[in-house]
Amino acid sequence: MKIWDISRTLSDKLAEWPGDEPFHFRLTKTLAEGQSVNLGGISMSVHNGTHADAQFHFDANGESIEKAPLEIYLGRAIVVDLTEAFSQSKEKHLITIEDLQPHAEEIAETSRLLIKTGRWNNSAVFPDRIPVIAADIAAWMQKNGVKLLGLDLPSVDEIDSKSLQNHHALSGAGIALIESLDLSRVGSGIYNLAALPLKIAGGDGAPMRAILWRD
Repeated sequence: MKIWDISRTLSDKLAEWPGDEPFHFRLTKTLAEGQSVNLGGISMSVHNGTHADAQFHFDANGESIEKAPLEIYLGRAIVVDLTEAFSQSKEKHLITIEDLQPHAEEIAETSRLLIKTGRWNNSAVFPDRIPVIAADIAAWMQKNGVKLLGLDLPSVDEIDSKSLQNHHALSGAGIALIESLDLSRVGSGIYNLAALPLKIAGGDGAPMRAILWRD
């Protein structure tokens, strides 16, 4: 069985969303100091690294992350590699229906869509601008049975967006969201996915260890 780890590594070098709580790990007890164990502690935003967004993140009446149905994050998924399209034109800014239409049959078959853009390959540097989904993508995905969208980007909306229109559109279409995947070593195709968010009571999101595998 081949396994691909598609999670970004949580470390003090990981670039956080501008103004957000950075990730920090420290040893609070060490064997070197005569303690019986090495013991670590962390501080972080729940949106550091690869994470799931809860509806509560952008909707005061939305459900928090511990209530998210786990079956959404476990099952067959398709990776659609748009790296070539985005590398050919630095002006390309939207993920469109035309980008996804050639894979419509496999998208409908798996119901979990992971989009690789290749636009954020260095986790230590936060991108100035990111591609976003076109306004009609959420409705198209709903029509094609998608229940989970994952991206190799820190958000599904513009970095400076205040309305978070794509977050709301996806939520309204019943589509869960994973952000900040690392798909750099994964090609297009159908895989098995496991990406379970931590069970954080009242959480607006949660980090996760995301993997793909093939038997």
